[in-house]
Amino acid sequence: MSKTRVTAEEALAFHLEPTPGKFEITATVPMTTQRDLSLAYSPGVAVPCEAIAANPETAYDYTNKGNLVAVISNGTAVLGLGNLGALGSKPVMEGKAVLFKRFADVNSIDIELDTEDTDAFVDAVRLMGPTFGGINLEDIKAPECFIIEQRLKEEMDIPVFHDDQHGTAVICAAGLLNALQLSGKKIEDVRIVLNGAGAAGIACLELLKAMGARHQNCIMCDTKGVIYQGRTEGMNQWKSGHAVATDLRTLEEAMQGADVFLGVSVKGAVTQAMVQSMAENPVIFAMANPDPEITPEEAHEVRPDAIIATGRSDYPNQVNNVLGFPYLFRGALDIHARAINDEMKIACAHALANLAREDVPDEVALAYGKNLSFGRDYIIPTPFDPRLIHRIPPAVAKAGMNTGAARRPIIDMEAYELSLKTRMDPTASILRGINARARANQARMIFAEGDDPRVLRAAVMYQRSGLGKALVVGRHEDVKAKLDKAGMVDAVREIEVVNAANTTHLDTYKDFLYNRLKRGGFDAQDIHRLAARDRHVFSALMLAHGHGDGLVTGATRKSAHILDRINHVYDASKYDGAVGITALLHKGRIIFIADTLVHEWPDEEDLATIAERAATVAQNMGLEPRVAFVSFSTFGYPVSERAEKMARAPAVLDARGVSFEYEGEMTVDVALNAKAQSAYPFSRLTGPANILVVPARHSASISVKLMQEMAGATVIGPILAGIDGSIQICSTVSTANDILNMAVLAACKVG
Repeated sequence: MSKTRVTAEEALAFHLEPTPGKFEITATVPMTTQRDLSLAYSPGVAVPCEAIAANPETAYDYTNKGNLVAVISNGTAVLGLGNLGALGSKPVMEGKAVLFKRFADVNSIDIELDTEDTDAFVDAVRLMGPTFGGINLEDIKAPECFIIEQRLKEEMDIPVFHDDQHGTAVICAAGLLNALQLSGKKIEDVRIVLNGAGAAGIACLELLKAMGARHQNCIMCDTKGVIYQGRTEGMNQWKSGHAVATDLRTLEEAMQGADVFLGVSVKGAVTQAMVQSMAENPVIFAMANPDPEITPEEAHEVRPDAIIATGRSDYPNQVNNVLGFPYLFRGALDIHARAINDEMKIACAHALANLAREDVPDEVALAYGKNLSFGRDYIIPTPFDPRLIHRIPPAVAKAGMNTGAARRPIIDMEAYELSLKTRMDPTASILRGINARARANQARMIFAEGDDPRVLRAAVMYQRSGLGKALVVGRHEDVKAKLDKAGMVDAVREIEVVNAANTTHLDTYKDFLYNRLKRGGFDAQDIHRLAARDRHVFSALMLAHGHGDGLVTGATRKSAHILDRINHVYDASKYDGAVGITALLHKGRIIFIADTLVHEWPDEEDLATIAERAATVAQNMGLEPRVAFVSFSTFGYPVSERAEKMARAPAVLDARGVSFEYEGEMTVDVALNAKAQSAYPFSRLTGPANILVVPARHSASISVKLMQEMAGATVIGPILAGIDGSIQICSTVSTANDILNMAVLAACKVG
């Protein structure tokens, strides 16, 4: 898997645009009329206030407490960067808050406390208790983190969880359960060596002991060697709790005959000789970040029988905390838990381990570009497995209920699992899958408009993200100057700049174009002008001759002009079956609208073709197509001759014998709303439509732009389908990120 390269400029731009930071607060209730405001605030708000004062439990019913977690730090141990202070830690805490939302739909807010005083920190967090349903402590240095967490657990009646300790421990335990199963060993029998006696290391060992590992079988090491009974140098009460009676003094000695190595220390702490000395089928979790204690390549060179996990996404078996904390809190919040106890953490580890043993869904295999199956290179689920959200929280919730941590137990566990399945936004995993497919394809992407800074930024991002080779059509000096102005001057050496003056293929391109256009009123001079001076035509010629695998254009000229130019090289007119399909992403739904690009006033045959093209695009994006031919009438009422073609189009598809669902004509609410749909039990649609075929291009344009401006929908497209080349046309208002998305679609040959 190729490594993604992130530059300082990109990272700063990501945090700066479109608004500073990574999230905002939005209201979940209407706030438009005077009556709304009277209910949201005075006098209406007094009623829930009195209800909560009388019965504090009702805070979970009338406020956001039950789905709100605070991510709290003082910045004394930020990532691997050390003590950056409270303010310096804020980007990390904001990032943690958005991970909660992305993976488990937990609302989260970051709080940075400007103190290194343990008492002051504990008091501040304890006093905020009524606001939150849970507290996630983050990036606090040891040993203060142990004291802070222990005191807050004792003094607060909501879950308090230090993720750097327990998050790593839970994922490590899940992976170890599976690694031991594969190596035919039992947790109570194995000899475990841990290197790194900080917060994460101590938590890992404590959890494994709670799961059955024997104290005498676990050797903890730090920078001064083995932590043995009687040692005084560099000790504290937390290390002392794991001291064992042993003659071993160094990591090297401890590793001899060990079954398991757990590393939360530093790069290079483990040598090949140490690995060589381990027991049969050794398990090595080298979790130091960003570089492991020993690389999988180095370890496998001397021990092919080793099962290896790291903290890195570019190696198999990533120990990634995002597999744990979002789902632990989801389960804890949903039972209004008083705490996250050991049993809940162990249940989370077992649920993760069990998930890795099951067949991997197709969309996950597709996203990773390879088949994953339980074995030495797959002992931990991937963070983008869609089953995590409905498999892990119920296990955590059950454990909380069984141990008395639940204030409000879940009665119907089946209904709870179903609610979890439907609460997550499916668009994120769809886009993730497309990105992974693009990375696997490694397409050479032609960016036609190399004179536009947005296009250049997108091209650089495409290449640096490991998606493939970026070919930019433009003049070298101009490209260099614009990249320099954007703070990316070093990128000019990475991308390839192509134009008519530096290609050896211009004569071939001109011959090809002349043969296509000579009977259309174009002479040799016209052909030269088109091939040598029009970048859209030149780029399309590159693609047609296999000198690139995909093409992105449209950021600088209107789509009608671009389509006209592409039509010189490809058969891309309405007579050739070309169609434009726009994807709208809004509130967890994805809807395709067609045709948004080619057909001005399609007849029923055209409409059927549009439906087929849109269904192919939906399937290419991992969706089961359901097509609705929409109008202002539903199944013949009210009567209108302008709606008749929408009713006739399904009959055309009947005759063509297509395999996807379709129905019409119908209004948009009947197409998209299950309740409105239920009034028509004879409808062939088994659920809300995800493809809307509209009567004309103007209605498509109005619909898309209205959704974009009024509802804030994300627009991808129009996606050009039905032509021989993989070409995508951006809109002129596209950001660099929008252009990159279109390049990803072109790389996947969507359409």
